[in-house]
Amino acid sequence: MYNLYHLLVSHSDSVGLVGVGILLWAYFLLSAGRLSSHALSYQLMNFAGAWLILFSLFFHWNLSSVVIEIAWLLISAMGIVRCLWLKRKLRLQE
Repeated sequence: MYNLYHLLVSHSDSVGLVGVGILLWAYFLLSAGRLSSHALSYQLMNFAGAWLILFSLFFHWNLSSVVIEIAWLLISAMGIVRCLWLKRKLRLQE
């Protein structure tokens, strides 16, 4: 059990940095006009990035960062559900 925990701790910063990279890439694409805030891919990138950052925070605790990442996850989840609901609604109208 110790070896698994040690492995997770030693890679948690890298996982968190990948999450930061995903969030920054999503925001760059949005700001550059290459991606819409209504796109499912944008919402999924936000969700994945927040989840990876939150993973790293389990090993390097910071309450305010955990709170913002949980909020980011919930807002992204809401966006994902909205995108899927709108796609379904459009399909039913055809």
